[in-house]
Amino acid sequence: MTPDPAGHRPVALLTYSTKPRGGVVHTLELAEALADLGVPVRVVALGDPAAGFFRPVRAPVTLVPGPAGAADLEAKVAGSIDCLEAVLTEVVAAAPGVVLHAQDCISARAAARVREAAGEHVPVVRTVHHVDDFTSRVLQDCQRAAILEPDVVLAVTEVWREILAADYGVAPSVVPNGVDVARYADGSPARAAQLRASVGATDRPLLLAVGGLEPRKGSDNLVRALAAARRRSGLSPVLAVLGGHSFQDYRAYHDAVLAELPALGLELGRDVVEVGTVPDADMPAWYRAADALAFPSVKEGFGLAVLEAMSAGVPVVTSDLPVFREYLVAGRDALLVPVGDVDALADALLAVLTDGRLRAALVAAGHAVAQRFTWAASARRHLEVYADLDRTPAPA
Repeated sequence: MTPDPAGHRPVALLTYSTKPRGGVVHTLELAEALADLGVPVRVVALGDPAAGFFRPVRAPVTLVPGPAGAADLEAKVAGSIDCLEAVLTEVVAAAPGVVLHAQDCISARAAARVREAAGEHVPVVRTVHHVDDFTSRVLQDCQRAAILEPDVVLAVTEVWREILAADYGVAPSVVPNGVDVARYADGSPARAAQLRASVGATDRPLLLAVGGLEPRKGSDNLVRALAAARRRSGLSPVLAVLGGHSFQDYRAYHDAVLAELPALGLELGRDVVEVGTVPDADMPAWYRAADALAFPSVKEGFGLAVLEAMSAGVPVVTSDLPVFREYLVAGRDALLVPVGDVDALADALLAVLTDGRLRAALVAAGHAVAQRFTWAASARRHLEVYADLDRTPAPA
């Protein structure tokens, strides 16, 4: 990774995982868009080198095995920082002038350590997608340092720019996410039919949830709304839950959500189907298979799944969060419901399943929204940020 004839600085994009979480998807898409612009870029991530990322990557990749046998999350985070630091030291030595661009608190702390130890200044950029609600003081302090230590902090929405400025005293720039509209619009109808059949939705409406059963996704309210929608309508939708890999352990919450199902009149495996992590190549077909995306998050950094679903022509029901109002108009582009309002969520899900005119209007408006966001535009904005690093003074 050395500067190319166009003068682009080499960039190392850093992430904590190889699984299809939002920040990881962002990392890979940005890496490929930068590479398409001729930028010398490398992705450095915690992960099994033999297994690789959840999808092929059109950019050089270095995978770093994480710590073995960590006793708890605190130890896992500390060990992960150590592992990344060792490899990033080699990256900096091999690529003078490289920008270390972290997408999470683990890689940001590792990058800051490398900068501290370097004989010359190593610029560190951090994109903050959202701030985790850690209960551990050790992890809270780690997360805070990972926001304060970088030379430049970026946010993916204006909402998070304001939160970071108010809570941490930093001055982020906003660089939005993107989406590959053509890819998600091209889901195979035949494969979509197979996927519907695989979750028992051949003759039933299919609601898609992306991100697993976890607190931030509002999964408890979603299953309650599913039950309410069934009672009110006589419809029998299937809720297919995709994903679920997380650095944090949400097993207690996950199990509590599933424990509610019998009392709600829902059957695991029939009404609520945990699909888990799916092949990335199948994601366009999963969206094409769905009748709606059910995305009642209680907190989001941006919500990439919203743009993916809209690209695929799927109506979206999501939460009325400020982050969504930044790029969605409620009732025109998507149905936005108050956070935690199970009745309103049930009403919105029924509306998109039963009102054909509403569905058509949401699909058309949603497609127009998705087309405003491209990874190429995001990459060009990042290049401006990297170019400004030469004019950014190093931390004292």
